[in-house]
Amino acid sequence: MNIPSQITTLLAGIALTLISLWYGQNHGLLPLAASDEAAQVDALFNMMMTIAMGLFLLVQGVIVVSAIKFRRRKDDETDGPPVHGNIPLEIVWTAIPAVLVLIISVYSFEIYNAMGGLDPMASHDHHGSQLAQAHNMSPSEANPDKSLIALSPSRGVIAIGLGASPENIGKPVPLTVNVMGLQYAWIFTYPETGITSGELHLPVGQEVDLRISAQDVLHAFWLPEFRLKQDAIPGRETELRFTANKVGQYPIVCAELCGAYHGAMGAQLFVQTPEEYQAWLKEQQAVASNDTLDKAVAANPADRSNSEFLAPYAQEMGIESQTLEQLHSNHEHFAQTMAISN
Repeated sequence: MNIPSQITTLLAGIALTLISLWYGQNHGLLPLAASDEAAQVDALFNMMMTIAMGLFLLVQGVIVVSAIKFRRRKDDETDGPPVHGNIPLEIVWTAIPAVLVLIISVYSFEIYNAMGGLDPMASHDHHGSQLAQAHNMSPSEANPDKSLIALSPSRGVIAIGLGASPENIGKPVPLTVNVMGLQYAWIFTYPETGITSGELHLPVGQEVDLRISAQDVLHAFWLPEFRLKQDAIPGRETELRFTANKVGQYPIVCAELCGAYHGAMGAQLFVQTPEEYQAWLKEQQAVASNDTLDKAVAANPADRSNSEFLAPYAQEMGIESQTLEQLHSNHEHFAQTMAISN
């Protein structure tokens, strides 16, 4: 029975579409989504996987069909037809990728805007205005660091990060945490309570604003389950504003090669219920106020050397004390070398 080629092509197209749509939603390549923003990123990723699977099946299908249908027959020594090109076909396979790239670009732009990427430091501008009112200062005097003003060419460098989404611009953030990256640890400071910790604790369902910076070299603050990644830049403050929506423990990874022990640079994010989070705050405040402050996780690192500061985290990060001593000596040798060369 001979099936018309048009029907065969139609059936193949339907099968290709269904398989691509199914795979785009069931690829299983992403970890658990633990933030409100993750759903938007996942939708974009799923769409790209759907398109990628469709193109893969189309290209591989054409190759397989061509290999079978147009293979050289036994004892056939003749040349193939002298085909020099097909302009309509070339237009089609150029136009289709161009349209797909345009669609993905527009969709990515919309998601980036919805996550607050087009106005990453709106909350800084808001706080600067409050500071100016409190001290009878002009906004420029209250906020001399021009890098903290986003999308304002007259005020300096465009800021970096994910700030308030369009519907939340101008609204205060319930919780702000300062994040410092240094070789080779993440340090989290809660300005409202003065707590400093090697772990990040957040209440579930509450928006948080992370102010990220680096002490030494470029780092990258990556939360895989939250679909968020932001550079930590020496001398600059970047921002991540998001809402965790699932209680649990999640890894914090440095995704930028930052030195010899980059692979050991990590921390843990604990998303807790409001009651558990308040209990943790009280526990840390109690620890910070006792006589053994130098042994507490929430200790003030201002007067410590790098090796002394990192010592409490050595076991957690899997780094031996000898390694920290070697790291400290390497830093001193590097500093001496730079001083001599200058």
